[in-house]
Amino acid sequence: MIPRGPFHLPPVLFPPTPRRPYILKACYATIRSLRELPKKAVDVDEIDPSDNDFILSILRANPSLRDTRMYLDSFRHRQPERRPSLSLQDLHDVTTPSSSTDHPQDKLPRTGATEQEQANPNTVISSILNPIYRRTALVKLQCPFSDKQLDSIARGMVYLEKLGLVSVIVVEHDKLARGDEGERATIMEETMRVAGVLEAQGAKARVLHNVVRLGPMPNDHQNMALHGLSPPEAHVFPIDLVPIRSSLRAGEIPVLSPFALDSFCRSVRIDANDVLAALARGMVEADELDDGAQGRQPRDPHADYSEDINLVPLRLMIINREGGVPSYARAGYPHLLVNLSSEFNFIQDTFDPAWSKERPSALSNLTLAQTCLSYMPPTSSAIMVSHRSPSSLIANLITNKPAVSSSLPHALLQGNRKLTPDTPTLIRRGQPIQVVRDFASVNQTKLSHLLETSFRRKLDSGPFYERLKKCLDFVIVAGDYVGAAVVTNEPSSDPAFPPISYLDKFAVLPSHQGDGTVDFLWVGLHDESYGLGHPFSVNPNGGKEGKGEGQDLVWRSRSDNPINKWYFERSSGHMRMGSWVLFWCDAEKRLKLEESQRTDAGLSYIENWEAGRLLQWADIVTKIPSAWK
Repeated sequence: MIPRGPFHLPPVLFPPTPRRPYILKACYATIRSLRELPKKAVDVDEIDPSDNDFILSILRANPSLRDTRMYLDSFRHRQPERRPSLSLQDLHDVTTPSSSTDHPQDKLPRTGATEQEQANPNTVISSILNPIYRRTALVKLQCPFSDKQLDSIARGMVYLEKLGLVSVIVVEHDKLARGDEGERATIMEETMRVAGVLEAQGAKARVLHNVVRLGPMPNDHQNMALHGLSPPEAHVFPIDLVPIRSSLRAGEIPVLSPFALDSFCRSVRIDANDVLAALARGMVEADELDDGAQGRQPRDPHADYSEDINLVPLRLMIINREGGVPSYARAGYPHLLVNLSSEFNFIQDTFDPAWSKERPSALSNLTLAQTCLSYMPPTSSAIMVSHRSPSSLIANLITNKPAVSSSLPHALLQGNRKLTPDTPTLIRRGQPIQVVRDFASVNQTKLSHLLETSFRRKLDSGPFYERLKKCLDFVIVAGDYVGAAVVTNEPSSDPAFPPISYLDKFAVLPSHQGDGTVDFLWVGLHDESYGLGHPFSVNPNGGKEGKGEGQDLVWRSRSDNPINKWYFERSSGHMRMGSWVLFWCDAEKRLKLEESQRTDAGLSYIENWEAGRLLQWADIVTKIPSAWK
């Protein structure tokens, strides 16, 4: 079914009203505005900041309830746990935080506050007044920028610091080739300029030089070869991070120049990407050493930990003049969300050489993100953003999502005003995506665990897999069955009606909901079903790689399912059937062909090829047995 737009409504006749000529004028203006290209909106980040600009930046992020919970979980105040001692005397002093639920059997009841806690209420007061558990972000600043551009970027860094994310900035100078005369003085001056602008915006900054050491770690080439990565040409030891720790604890933003010390203690300029990769690895390893030391020597439980800083980078931010990584599927507009595990090589292979003129550092920054994210936790992400969109950094911090979901229908993405050449690209380590078409290759144990954990119901395994054995079309698997989409071919009772492509199960483990796996899985589903045949469905997931004709995809969901809002946004249409809702996605290639053929003839509610299909779909879907006990 093709939705009817404003051009397909029945004509409306307006009686002549000489006294109200503005009605016709307003109607004409409305129609004309639909035909004209949208005027370029005023860049919000070019407007002078106001007192409430920080609050407005947060409100523009429009976080969901899950996004808010994830943000609070990342930045809420944490008191370090103290391990109980084996002596009976120390058992009276052991207290376990009430927020920990990982090992409830290890908790000991708290009989009351000690005299020292009652006499020192500063811990409680500080945790209320300053509940932020600060995290770090690695920031690559690809200078040079104008004063106005740098002011806008610095304002974004200050806003992030207010939200608990402290930046560790590495300054790069793109237009200054290595070995140029006066390069050291120019880079030093640019680094000092960045620090000065940060302080002008109300932050405290500290300029640091020669934090990293030149050359890879010993045996790095052997270790990195196992992971298919090239080791960075720089490294740090925990002792080298003392200046950064000192800056962070003093409430200052470290601003580093891209210099390193060689084996003769000479300061040499290196690529800023190597500095960032060395810092990502060193900060993670240093934090692991800190955790080990704390486990051996418990810290004072009465101390004020509201000023603690987690040294492990939560984000990698690449701020440049180019924006994100261009995509062949969007005519050079940036990728919205990148799954490094399955798309890294494909993006490099489909990169148009003509894009190198306007985005010369796109691929090198993508490689930087892959290297840094390989050291950082799986929940971390990288964002490539233009200096024109620093407010996107706040939205990314709170929601950890792209500006526009990459799993939305392409018709909505193409007409979305949020998609511009400056739209940021969100990059995640992601999960490998594979398509399984042979039933014997399906890991039934892992699939059952995924379905039961996701739906919180007991699977009736025998009949379910017996049915899949007969009518399975394919299963899209994310990672090691952290997500899966099961699609079957369901026959119709009418021989003249072809079988339908039915989405039987779509599930993601709760631990991976909100980390992009859902979007990666749906994009893979799109490429193998209703999006098949389009050039932008050529993705290396082991499936048909865009070759073939797409089919309408049909599925059903309980009417009270909270995920239905997400389905409404991605489906072509829906029909309510009592306690169920029937969704479908039209085959995009056929739909586009039909629309192009009927441009002049106009559109109707029901086309000939659509007649009767809803009744057939409803009849087939209602006969599918439940998979649960």
